[in-house]
Amino acid sequence: MAKEFVGKSVAVVGAGWAGCAAAMELARAGHAVTVFEAARTLGGRARRVEREKTVLDNGQHILLGAYHATLSLLRRTGVDASQALLSLPLQMRYPQGSGGMDFVAPRLPAPLHLAVALWRCGGLARADKLSLARFSSTARWAGWQLHTDCSVSELLARWDQSPRLIQLMWRPLCLAALNTAPDQASAQVFLNVLRDSLGASRSASDMLVPRHDLSRLLPEAAADYVRARGGSIRTGASVKALRNIEGRLWQLDISGAAVSGNWSTYFPNVVLATGAAQAAGLLHGIPAHDTSDLCQQLTALEHSPITTCYLQYDASVQLEQPFFALLDDPEQQRWGQFVFDRGQLDAQQAGMLAVVISAASAAAALPQEALARAIARQLAATFPLPALQQPRWCKVITEKRATFACTPGLVRPANNTGMGGLLLAGDYTTGDYPATLEGAVRSGLAAARLITGGTV
Repeated sequence: MAKEFVGKSVAVVGAGWAGCAAAMELARAGHAVTVFEAARTLGGRARRVEREKTVLDNGQHILLGAYHATLSLLRRTGVDASQALLSLPLQMRYPQGSGGMDFVAPRLPAPLHLAVALWRCGGLARADKLSLARFSSTARWAGWQLHTDCSVSELLARWDQSPRLIQLMWRPLCLAALNTAPDQASAQVFLNVLRDSLGASRSASDMLVPRHDLSRLLPEAAADYVRARGGSIRTGASVKALRNIEGRLWQLDISGAAVSGNWSTYFPNVVLATGAAQAAGLLHGIPAHDTSDLCQQLTALEHSPITTCYLQYDASVQLEQPFFALLDDPEQQRWGQFVFDRGQLDAQQAGMLAVVISAASAAAALPQEALARAIARQLAATFPLPALQQPRWCKVITEKRATFACTPGLVRPANNTGMGGLLLAGDYTTGDYPATLEGAVRSGLAAARLITGGTV
């Protein structure tokens, strides 16, 4: 086994969004950074994939204007967010005639933008509008904080939300933000997201849809940033084991497609930015350290899948808006919750629609062809476009461990493992946010600042 010693430097294990954020922050602070990524493509659970000779993502994502940490990193790498992201005002718009609603906030100062959006909103009765106003005023009065966490469904009942508003607004928002059904989702984490979007400035509630693939959007730009400051990115290099050497160094045993044989390298500081299950596997194998409590926290996290179905039609097929909410009903084989017109994001993908299913355990259990056919039927029945019944091709991508199930009172592991020089980073670590891109970025920055001595 070959050996390599790296002096006063930091290893980042995993090049997902948390690992990329940690690597950038460490490089900015002057540390020599080496990133190890087992895959060939950067981005982790939010990355580029290629299917049918087309560049896709492993899941359709949407960001919020409230994602200040993510947007700050994009600026730092030189990514022009105005070009890389389609900025839309806060909205929950259903196709005309589908039985939904049409809620879209004008670009006015907060909270006037919400008041005007509510006044103009079609598809809601007066009682529904009063219900939404009551939610907003109650949340602000409570400071967006609960004395005791509960499920989102319990919170909505407690705050007298109407059944129609729950169906059209709160349930889809909860699924999109937490990837957890409302009867199981943490009300406090849901309120945290609403606090930073609905309860903040008007721009914080903007919806930002990536025009670029997810690997290009941040991870590849982050890799260039790190390399420009003397760091290195090693893809195809999988860390198989961690060992602590005399309390001073961490030994990383590495193998993979980019490594000839097995190889060991040594660092005084390591940021472990893998998924929770992979992190538990590495921590469990560390000799002479009791990691049982930490491993138990990691393995106790239940995972929730997200399924995205891409459907390619003739390039002339276009929706009236870049994305719509959909009325889903699994009992009627109507699985889609949101549909995105990728052609309005990237002209090279004209005619491609992406349909998202959050908390997708039931949908993901279906054969892919059957699910794609059901989604095509749902689209054809929802929009006045007969061509939607027969796509040229479909591709179903399910990220089985897309997020953790964000349940009430969930105990999440801290960035600090308690073992000197070994930090955790990932959207599953402790924090205000659910498993989102912003949550991952915040965790990566927090782990890096525990090394640099910066403000967490």
